Amino acid sequence: MSEQKDYFSCPEEHGNIHISEDVLSVIAASAAMEVDGIAGLGSQGSDSNDLRNTRTISRGIRIRLNEGEVTVDVAVKVKYGCVIPEVSRAVQASIETAVESMSGLKCESVNIHVVGIAFEKQGKKGK
Repeated sequence: MSEQKDYFSCPEEHGNIHISEDVLSVIAASAAMEVDGIAGLGSQGSDSNDLRNTRTISRGIRIRLNEGEVTVDVAVKVKYGCVIPEVSRAVQASIETAVESMSGLKCESVNIHVVGIAFEKQGKKGK
């Protein structure tokens, strides 16, 4: 049975630095939500129970650490009318930049899973 890490450890000259996977998830979620065209984050479906157990801010984000490199899976809902490949590329770039600059870890990949389209709600018509 494989043991799942809760944080990434990096030995330094004056001690160790521990970065929680939850922290990386929050960084990735915040970076994704800053991109125009993203309506929200969500789970990838019934076969991805890992995504449902995350906290509210990082729902829809799964982080995997492998020898100092991070793989991020992101489930997003795109606003209706936006070009999905363009929005997805912007999310990838935003997450990669945020994770690498804030944690010092290298992003091996950022995988985008579009799980829905969000239609803007129309205002109620007058009576």
